Amino acid sequence: MKNIKTISILIPCTFFVAMILNPILANAQDELEKELNGLSKKSEKVIATFKSTKLINLHTNETIHKKELDFKVDHRFGDIAGSDGGPRQFFGLDNSTDIRIGFDYGVTDRLTAGLARAKGSTAVQQLIELSLKLRIIEQTSDGRVPVSLTGFVSNTIAAVKANNEDPTSPNSYQKFTDRMNYVSQLIIARKFSPLLSLVLIPTFIHRNYTQFNDQNDLFALGGGGRMKLSKRISLVVDYTLPFRNREQRKYLETLNMNKFYNTLGAGLEMETGGHVFHLNFTNATGIQEMQFIPHTTTSWTKGQYRWGFSISRRFSFGKNIR
Repeated sequence: MKNIKTISILIPCTFFVAMILNPILANAQDELEKELNGLSKKSEKVIATFKSTKLINLHTNETIHKKELDFKVDHRFGDIAGSDGGPRQFFGLDNSTDIRIGFDYGVTDRLTAGLARAKGSTAVQQLIELSLKLRIIEQTSDGRVPVSLTGFVSNTIAAVKANNEDPTSPNSYQKFTDRMNYVSQLIIARKFSPLLSLVLIPTFIHRNYTQFNDQNDLFALGGGGRMKLSKRISLVVDYTLPFRNREQRKYLETLNMNKFYNTLGAGLEMETGGHVFHLNFTNATGIQEMQFIPHTTTSWTKGQYRWGFSISRRFSFGKNIR
């Protein structure tokens, strides 16, 4: 009877103690899990800030994985509206302002080497581009590194025949080095959430040879973003602001009877398995930075925007084929 009495006292006491300790122990467990998760997240890098190496006109911070090859085709059509568009030109589909075919190879996970060929949208055509893209700093999930920094450099060579009749033209080349054009960019990107990523890109362009009284060196600032609309579709936009010399700009606009405009692009990004497909609209006629940043002379307000597309496909060479 004594044992039964003792047990009858211990059982409710045990439940009482358990009821008191349960929230304390649960809270301690939650705190421990948070600490462990925090420790694990300290070394985690934010991945897939963007799904492609480019938005519409601008680059993103993304590089190609080691031993992977990214094959990409970009196409720009003619004006949708305005004096050069409309139904007679089938809203720009009858014309092509620029076409680019490129290959990007992942030397390492952080370094990508590129080779591309573009038609060109100005008198400077038949463009061959060599490029390097390096991830310098990567954003971390714990916020200690708030942004990603990626460097991009390219050398574009114009293979078009030199214009020997007009020495003031932008392709009146006297020597091979006149055909060289250089682009340097620092790509600052941040993934705010799985739905939103933004990028800011200070850009410096140097052209060895330009049209008479045009500037060889040009600084520009670009920005853009990606907003996820559904599991496989996202909205992408970008904008570029070049800082031209005011006097030279007025001279060239008077001489060419064309104004210079900042570039604006907007479109949809669609993931389809191994492909990333972009359907975009922009007032930029050129695809290469050394063309669309200094020489966009078409305006959205005049109906001089065009639709285009880009499609990329990645191939992996990192695994043994059996």
